[in-house]
Amino acid sequence: MTDYLEPLLVSLKTVTVTTVVTFFLGIAAARWMAHYDGRFKSLIDGLFILPMVLPPTVVGYILLLVFGINGPLGKALLALGEKIVFSWEATVIAATVMAFPIMYMTAKGAFEQVEPNIEAAARTLGANEWRVFWTVTLPLAKAGVIAATVLAFARSLGEFGATLMLAGNIAGKTQTIPIAIYFAIQAGDMDKAMVLCIIVLAISFVSLAAIAYWKGMAAKMKPVKVS
Repeated sequence: MTDYLEPLLVSLKTVTVTTVVTFFLGIAAARWMAHYDGRFKSLIDGLFILPMVLPPTVVGYILLLVFGINGPLGKALLALGEKIVFSWEATVIAATVMAFPIMYMTAKGAFEQVEPNIEAAARTLGANEWRVFWTVTLPLAKAGVIAATVLAFARSLGEFGATLMLAGNIAGKTQTIPIAIYFAIQAGDMDKAMVLCIIVLAISFVSLAAIAYWKGMAAKMKPVKVS
């Protein structure tokens, strides 16, 4: 039972923290880029979504260069007595980097659909940018933001390559379900791999089904315009 429970607990712990971190980082970046018209917009946008198109092992290698004992952040953290590589925190970092592009792109699309005149009307009534965002922009983009959050959750749950490169395979510490599946297959334990696959499929399916159900309910509750 421990063979199934430990990877599940590590994965749930990782994706929970990852989803929270990705939510705030993705929302902040999406909000900023939805209204940013600077000359470097395309470059910044490309950097934000780059992990989506790179092989996960490449992302993992870059993270190793950054957080390794000879990397810039790795050296700084080591001086403080902290080590990221082969730690549970490494699973969160890897999953966050891989899930961020999905959160960012989906939330950015939702923010771009918000009518600018509504936001401008709130400003004329004396609302500052912070209040406009939380009381006008975010509620109007709620459907897209919720979808982005669930997709980021599902993506972080399935993260494998970058996590294995940065966090390794330590049972009960960094061994997430995808990593456990890989090594179970390598060891010829197909029954264990099958059970873990079913667990991932069930969690992912429930997450996506929840989005579809919520969107359907929202569409039914949406008032019909009478011309």
